[in-house]
Amino acid sequence: MPLPPAPTKRAALLPADAINAPARSPARPARKSARAEPVQNFPVVGMPEGDTASGNDHPSAFMGKNDRFTLHTDVGSYKKESVPVAKPALKSKKPRPAGQIKLFVLDTNVLMHDPMCLFRFEEHDIFLPMIVLEELDGHKKGMTEVARNARQTSRTLDALAGTEGADIVKGLKLAATGHPEAGGALFFQTRVLDYSLPVSLPQGKADNNILGVVEALRREHAPREVVLVSKDINMRVKARALGLDAEDYQNDKVLEDGDLLYSGSLALPPDFWTRQSKTVESWQHGIHTFYRITGPIVSSLLINQFVFFESPGEPPLYARVSEIQAKTAVLKTLKDYTHLKNSIWGVTMRNREQNFAMNLLMDPEVDFVTLAGTAGTGKTLMALASGLTQVLDDRRYTEIIMTRATVSVGEDIGFLPGTEEEKMGPWMGALDDNLEVLGKTDGGSGEWGRAATNELIRSRIKVKSMNFMRGRTFLNKYVIIDEAQNLTPKQMKTLITRAGPGTKIVCMGNLAQIDTPYLTEGSSGMTFAVDRFKGWPHGGHITLARGERSRLADFASEVL
Repeated sequence: MPLPPAPTKRAALLPADAINAPARSPARPARKSARAEPVQNFPVVGMPEGDTASGNDHPSAFMGKNDRFTLHTDVGSYKKESVPVAKPALKSKKPRPAGQIKLFVLDTNVLMHDPMCLFRFEEHDIFLPMIVLEELDGHKKGMTEVARNARQTSRTLDALAGTEGADIVKGLKLAATGHPEAGGALFFQTRVLDYSLPVSLPQGKADNNILGVVEALRREHAPREVVLVSKDINMRVKARALGLDAEDYQNDKVLEDGDLLYSGSLALPPDFWTRQSKTVESWQHGIHTFYRITGPIVSSLLINQFVFFESPGEPPLYARVSEIQAKTAVLKTLKDYTHLKNSIWGVTMRNREQNFAMNLLMDPEVDFVTLAGTAGTGKTLMALASGLTQVLDDRRYTEIIMTRATVSVGEDIGFLPGTEEEKMGPWMGALDDNLEVLGKTDGGSGEWGRAATNELIRSRIKVKSMNFMRGRTFLNKYVIIDEAQNLTPKQMKTLITRAGPGTKIVCMGNLAQIDTPYLTEGSSGMTFAVDRFKGWPHGGHITLARGERSRLADFASEVL
């Protein structure tokens, strides 16, 4: 039933006799006439628009002189029905509190980690203490990435301060340099702030000075929320111990949880064929069978994602999504590289995920492949076997270029002698190990034949350092990037953009073995590439699940 309109006048405007009228029950015959009489007085005797009766209003205030009982009973129902409607209206008219726009105080390490972080805080404001500018000035010299980021941050700050009408005291508009997504303002520390810290914290340390600035700003701008943003875990802990709000810089993290990383494969439900039996279309083209499917599962599929169906008593299906249009998807069956007749350079795949990976590696239409997996899953061996087959047998590429991030597990052993390739030699032990395995696959050629094959293989494999990749262009090359989990997103972008026409890039890594400081599973360049390239028609990813190196390596990966 429709709700009655809200009252329009305050209860205080009622006559005194109506307010003081006693609420007594009339005789039983009066109840019949009360039901017949329309309830016309209670919406009139009300309050201004938007107001409601409080819980302390006397019920008789809504009664007429002769119909007290009727209106007394209807007031209860009026309160039950009208009050929930009036409350949201009051919330919508509530003005937006100023505390919703936060004030973020940035630590120096955030600016040196991401020079564009100033434009990542949407409508919120940013405050830079003077000690942060001093630390930026101290780190700007050198050729490292940290020094480069410090210089880029200084140029950004100079551009903001140089815009027309900029006023440092009132705040610099972050959107003034062409970043409309940043709706806040940038404030510098232009005066000495009064704060007091515990005597146990040394006053001359930069981190403690920043904490003191946050404390002073919190008292000055209360009740506005002032938050410290820092990549330093210990500084965040100290801030929370002092009762200050502190957060990590999250914008560089693609994923919060590494388990949510795109795996590249999807298990079809057990009733897949039952649901698709009436609508599925199939046709044959060469050695591949194609299936056109419909239904709600299509919305969860991506181009070049692998799907598999395994059920007892039914033939299995291993396919790859080759096309998605509206509510339909086309599945293309795979070539079975687990069979001996389809071996690649004498190597046959041992499990389902390896077969998925080899289908991506051998497909000339796939230009970018990422392989993730624990130690011993066969990433390097499959990439090398596929590369040698397509370079020496198919002549699809001219040579193999292999590189990796030179991040040591332990302490650095110092400078290495020799040429670029000789310096990279100690880092390429995995290449030598896998070439030894691939060289033994040809058992019928004899010792001289194997030696000639190894010489031919090494002549087609070039080992390059990542330090000299800037400005290069690879034409018709098969590029392998090993240990890609140790790359930053910027380094990953630098390497991938080296690809010219006819080049294939293969990135391999284990996100559980990141040796680069300040990198996590969520901020690794490999995670960045997997997330950005998923669904691209010329890129593919697969996560290898089962280790095939040895039972010792498999057990160590599980328990250590």
